[in-house]
Amino acid sequence: MASLQPVRGTHDILPEQERRHRLVQETAHDVASRYGFDEISLPIFEFTEVFARSIGETSDIVSKEMYTFSDRGDESITLRPEGTAGVARAFISNGLAQHLPLKFFYRGPMFRYERPQKGRQRQFHQVGVELLGVDQPQADVDIIALGAHVLEALNISDKATLELNTLGDPESRIAYREILVAYLRQYESSLSDDSRIRLEKNPLRILDSKNKEDRKIVQDAPTIFDSLNDASKDFFKTVCQGMDALKIPYTVNPHLVRGLDYYGHTAFEFTTDALGAQGALIAGGRYDGLIKQMGGPPTPGIGWAAGVERLAMMVNEPDAQNKPIAIVPVGDGQKERAQLIAHQLRHAGFSIELGYSGNMRKRLNRANKLNACAAIILGEDELAKGVAAVRDMATGDQQEVSLESLADSLARYRS
Repeated sequence: MASLQPVRGTHDILPEQERRHRLVQETAHDVASRYGFDEISLPIFEFTEVFARSIGETSDIVSKEMYTFSDRGDESITLRPEGTAGVARAFISNGLAQHLPLKFFYRGPMFRYERPQKGRQRQFHQVGVELLGVDQPQADVDIIALGAHVLEALNISDKATLELNTLGDPESRIAYREILVAYLRQYESSLSDDSRIRLEKNPLRILDSKNKEDRKIVQDAPTIFDSLNDASKDFFKTVCQGMDALKIPYTVNPHLVRGLDYYGHTAFEFTTDALGAQGALIAGGRYDGLIKQMGGPPTPGIGWAAGVERLAMMVNEPDAQNKPIAIVPVGDGQKERAQLIAHQLRHAGFSIELGYSGNMRKRLNRANKLNACAAIILGEDELAKGVAAVRDMATGDQQEVSLESLADSLARYRS
């Protein structure tokens, strides 16, 4: 029988890696809470329409990457490929319009059927934030600053570059679309099959194509800056001034677009080349048209999402959360009492490691391997006197401690 392996594009997150994931998620949550964001938990799957209507039928995500299936009720269900659409659906279905503005933080697994590569799997994890109900550019500044703050808190901001662009308001995008299409028509026969389809339905997505020939063509394409109206210019200028005021360095990348239908005005990415080929660590932007497009009231929004796997690959290895105290019964006669003492100390707030077998030497060796901070040695004579021997594993110092005052004596080792 062939050995069982995880499904392609999925992987087990073992304790060492899980500590890195937890560090990323808890750091992002802690920083987001300082900016007033509350955590929201969303279903891992939604009706397919949630993503088809929000992300767009011509996007790679919808057309190629979604895990979609019919359930037993013959409903079309999709494992979530991203978080923003789910937040927008929750806003609509829970009638939250009267509570604006709203700030949400989310985390959890996402699913996309794509070629697995470094830092990118078919089941992956994201943290993200969404700010709903504020249409002023100051919200964009705050959201981008939050992303920069997370990278700083993870001590990796020196390995990341902030790229900014504007997609303008709807009027500006319509004007730009005409100019861009006229340019791309000259090269239509050289475009990839996907880009020829996008040329009819959403030509701005061609700017984000990963195809080599497409990228050569768009390199000299006109930029949206030639089509921006005064309102869009002022909006983007205010965002850039906000970055300058907060001393957050950035570069303007006129070819940076979002691959989703509902974005407008600010688009941004924190990118890095520390993982090999340049890739995004945090990506986001403004999506004022999303909630209306999904059938809700017109509601401005802006947010970002970050890949936990990629960030976890860049952070320093965190220490194990707790250094346990090991309880070491000298013989079989002390096992029952050892388990009782472990139970009491755990309830008192201590991290206790109770070995289940082996002589005293083997148990102490195991305590060393677990990086235990102390060992409680229980022998027949000690228990008869109502005491235990407490050994500091770092110094080797050992002293007898009354069982009644054991918890107080161990206070410096409390997790």
